[in-house]
Amino acid sequence: MKLNSSIAFAVLLFNFIGLNAFSQAEKNELTISIGYYNNNSQIHYLVAQAKSKIDGRFQQIPNVALSFYITNATIPNLLGKAVTNEKGEALLLIPPSAKNEWNKSAKQSFIVTSSASKQFDEATATLEITKAKIMIDTLPDKNIVATLFELMDSAWVPVKEVDLKVAIKRLGGDLNVNETPTYSTDSLGAVAAEFKREKLPGDANGYLTLIAKLDEHEIYGNITAEKLVPWGVVIKHASNFDKRTLFARRGHSPWWLELLAYSIVLAVWSILIYLIVQIKNIKKLGV
Repeated sequence: MKLNSSIAFAVLLFNFIGLNAFSQAEKNELTISIGYYNNNSQIHYLVAQAKSKIDGRFQQIPNVALSFYITNATIPNLLGKAVTNEKGEALLLIPPSAKNEWNKSAKQSFIVTSSASKQFDEATATLEITKAKIMIDTLPDKNIVATLFELMDSAWVPVKEVDLKVAIKRLGGDLNVNETPTYSTDSLGAVAAEFKREKLPGDANGYLTLIAKLDEHEIYGNITAEKLVPWGVVIKHASNFDKRTLFARRGHSPWWLELLAYSIVLAVWSILIYLIVQIKNIKKLGV
């Protein structure tokens, strides 16, 4: 009897261990990547992306709770928490409370962690960046100068041989100021670009927004600098609300269109009435 009980217990224990091992084997590995963004040296934020290899291909993973840290993954250095969206991305603005930690060094590290779940084990990603900024200015004859600096021993030092983009900020994306897509910084950390987008519509006062960009650099991250310039064309909007146009509101369509529509309606009804009269006449002849 004792032997049978021992065997049953061993079988149950084996099944329990086997089920746990199977459930653990079913978990997929979660990969987290981090991007640092510096917009005009005013807004700093992090974008983390969660993905996993499922069915042989990488997929973006939504609804993953992430914790963001600065310098090290301890509670005092917690920047905040965010959840990935349908694209597997989570954005977090670096809060003012991190200023003291941020100012300690010219280099900075960020850590993003996720807790273990039924689908994934816990994951951690680290990003190390060197603080940098871009200065943008204009010269006569619509020439643009953008300069890249990095922070080194509490001093801003120009950076050479780094590719920058110089463009005009538009609603649908950035438009290059000329045919050259990127410029490499010289020994002074500067690039020069000539504005060749003449007659480009600006805002109500004719202003355009110039933007100098460094995209996805392995050391500095993503950096932008912007400047307003009066190089655009002022376009005054003329309202056609009370005028007869093709796409106007009801009752303000062009006369020729209304005449055509009413003529078609009149012609169709005339034919119908004519047919009804002829049918009545046929019936009378039949009597």
